[in-house]
Amino acid sequence: MMNTKLDLTTFATQTTADLSAEMKTYYEKRLIDLASPKLVHDQFGDQYPIPQNGGKTIEFRKYSPLDKATAPITEGVTPDGNSLSVSTVTAEVDQYGDWIGMSDMLEMTAIDNNVVQVTKLLGSQAGRTLDTITREELVGGTNVLYAPKISGDTVTEVTAREDLDGAAKLTPDLIFKAKTELAAMNADTIDDCYVAIIHPYAAYDLMRCEEWKDVHKYAQPENIYNGEIGKLGGVRFIETSEAKIFAGANLTAGSKTLTVKTAISAGSESKTIAVKEAIASTDDLVGREVLIGGEKYTVESVSAASAGSAAITIDTAIAVAANTVIYPGEGGSNGLAVFATLVLGAHAYGLTEITGGGLQHIVKQLGYGDDPLNQRSSCGWKATKAAKRLVEPYMIRIESCSSFSDTAKAN
Repeated sequence: MMNTKLDLTTFATQTTADLSAEMKTYYEKRLIDLASPKLVHDQFGDQYPIPQNGGKTIEFRKYSPLDKATAPITEGVTPDGNSLSVSTVTAEVDQYGDWIGMSDMLEMTAIDNNVVQVTKLLGSQAGRTLDTITREELVGGTNVLYAPKISGDTVTEVTAREDLDGAAKLTPDLIFKAKTELAAMNADTIDDCYVAIIHPYAAYDLMRCEEWKDVHKYAQPENIYNGEIGKLGGVRFIETSEAKIFAGANLTAGSKTLTVKTAISAGSESKTIAVKEAIASTDDLVGREVLIGGEKYTVESVSAASAGSAAITIDTAIAVAANTVIYPGEGGSNGLAVFATLVLGAHAYGLTEITGGGLQHIVKQLGYGDDPLNQRSSCGWKATKAAKRLVEPYMIRIESCSSFSDTAKAN
């Protein structure tokens, strides 16, 4: 990207907080251009304008398909005709934003144009933030395929995230199955294919299959989606490090796991489990999900203490052997990270536009506010945003582990 240099001396000595219309437009477009490449999850949603003077609610519209007209028309008689059936889905719009303050000394002594450099940083932050808002809505969908565990010729079906392990990786068969389900639900394709948003760590396992076709082998540069890497079975893949990873943070500041200190025998089940590790009062365990013996529990309370004296209380009584390892429960088996691959059809979700009021760039010059000596300026962004799943059958989330599940972190 070409570095842009601006001469700020034309307005650095002004005491007003107003920029010229041309400068405002320049910075606004600059911020949006920098944010747009990060909005991978926004690429395939139906765009809706920010509501003006309509409160904080935005309305997404869905049109129901018409039934088949199988009854013959009587000669000379006009049939009754049909009517549109429109349903609405509403969502609350929220605002997000951040800013960076700058001093007069920084502006006078810095070699680089600080407003441009700060805008680059804020544009990236805005794009990643808004992309995450959409992603979190999409991964909450109700249609899920779990990767089966494959060991040689043995295939074991998986029905829950916590049962996914290193043998449950993304396969071409899962992609074909997701495509088939979307087609069976009459989901329209996006252009000529369905689209999948995938993490690079999950794509690593898929790209080595014989059916994979790299993007340069089937698409002209002008027709390539932002982040597109390849195609498999009528599904085009968009790679992004912002694709959802489900994984639990360390259970304590010093350890990813805990270890049962004292066995709880069958028939004398207890909800309180003594652990070998130290638990500090600052370790935020209450409300966390944990895996004990492959089963998921929720931590209700914690007895923080030094190593050998700490304990946790879970939501269900349990019988457990000493030295059993307790893993974070937000990911897969034994605390492995789980990757979500979203397979999408057209019109599956709606979202607000980033132009037309959705994303704003705000520059305050030296002297704004309570600044009698013109010592402070600032640069920031503010966005109004909402995303909403519109048609659940038009999207499928595939959950799988990968070769990188041991080390990947939640995002």
